[in-house]
Amino acid sequence: MTRSFSLPAVALLAATLPRLGFCEESSVSFLDQLRGEPPKAVSGNPAAESQVPGNAWLIGLIPGKPLDEIGLRLGGVWLADTNGLISGGAQPGKWSWNSALIVGADFDAGKLIAWNGASFGIQFLQFNGEDTNGQAGSVQGYNSLPGPPPLERSELYQVWYRQSLFDGRLIFRIGKVVPTFDFNNVARPVPTQDSALSIPAVTGLLYTPVFVNPTLLGAIGGYYNSVCGLTLTLAPTKNTYFSYGFYDGNIILGVQTGMNGPHFNGYYFNIWEAGLDWIIADKYPGQFGAGLWYQSGLVQRPNASQSGTGGFYMFGSQRIWSNHAEATPADAGEARDGKSKTLIAAEHSQRSSISTFFQFGVNNAEVLPVNQYFGMGFTGFGLVPGRAADSMGVGMSWAWLNPKAFDRASELMFQGYYQAHVVAGTFFQPTVSYIPTPGTSTSLGGAWALTFRLTVLF
Repeated sequence: MTRSFSLPAVALLAATLPRLGFCEESSVSFLDQLRGEPPKAVSGNPAAESQVPGNAWLIGLIPGKPLDEIGLRLGGVWLADTNGLISGGAQPGKWSWNSALIVGADFDAGKLIAWNGASFGIQFLQFNGEDTNGQAGSVQGYNSLPGPPPLERSELYQVWYRQSLFDGRLIFRIGKVVPTFDFNNVARPVPTQDSALSIPAVTGLLYTPVFVNPTLLGAIGGYYNSVCGLTLTLAPTKNTYFSYGFYDGNIILGVQTGMNGPHFNGYYFNIWEAGLDWIIADKYPGQFGAGLWYQSGLVQRPNASQSGTGGFYMFGSQRIWSNHAEATPADAGEARDGKSKTLIAAEHSQRSSISTFFQFGVNNAEVLPVNQYFGMGFTGFGLVPGRAADSMGVGMSWAWLNPKAFDRASELMFQGYYQAHVVAGTFFQPTVSYIPTPGTSTSLGGAWALTFRLTVLF
């Protein structure tokens, strides 16, 4: 079977327009447009972490009035990787390849038709891949790109309407959405009003647990099985939020909801989450969230049957070191607390920092693969001199498996990576994974895997 890993033709065409003279005259060269602003570190799988794909770089290359000024945003992300199972697992020595492409458009109705607070979005997904995690015998998944079969799929990934009310204190989104963007998302950037303080992406780890808590695997909608439903968020202050989600719950039956329309047949997924963020000593941002979920409907498995199941989870992240120094009042902007101060790097040095995160989850499910989970990790940003946009990190993921589904009691996984910025929105990331106890069978030896991931934001 032929696999295509090339960027879409529209991207090539848009990149070619300035060279052909179809753009208005500008003092900015094509190479400068290509480089753009210095990027920040990205998630290991932006397709599973971000509601809006890409960086809208293509808009700047389209002739005429900038589209973002009239309320239209075009963007996407392309992820491709090759994986080598060096030893252990179910198929030692096996190599696999995966590619995921998401393209989308967002419409700001406030700019387009003066509908204040309203926006619309649509995204398409194309995935071509292999059973990378099955080859390693991993239940949790050391690579977040491939999910359940079919591993060759084209789908309407998202289509939604979002409305912000009361100065952003109440927000709802309805349509075909990805709940893991809004719930239990430890990988999303820590929100701050001061860009010098922000943590761009809490981690660049590739493994699935940073995008879906394993205690929710097989129940919550996510990449690449989006679901139809409603997300409601109340933000009483700038630092706190309460969210509720109600979605099609047929994922627990094995329905590939990303490739199908909505089902309203008694299987529903409900989730509640509360969270807050903070800044310690004016330079160490952090966040914490906790939630409850409940899945309705009778589920029957070969070794178990259960009517309704639920669980609890929590997550958090914190910057623990930074070379930022407080600016003088003359140079400072307004910080989040209203004081005239901000943070800057020491003179003649690039901004560098280290952050940490943790995850926890537990459920009462007899029909899901994982019952308890704990994970944690560390991420370094800009630690290599002259490589301000690079990041590196390590992580540990420990899942206690459902004894009615697996003979092995738990699966432990370690992963380390270096994410190197190449040019514009392009990153290259070599990653090493070690799974000492692959969960699918007690007969499997510890698995060592090597992954080379290419991420292109456009």
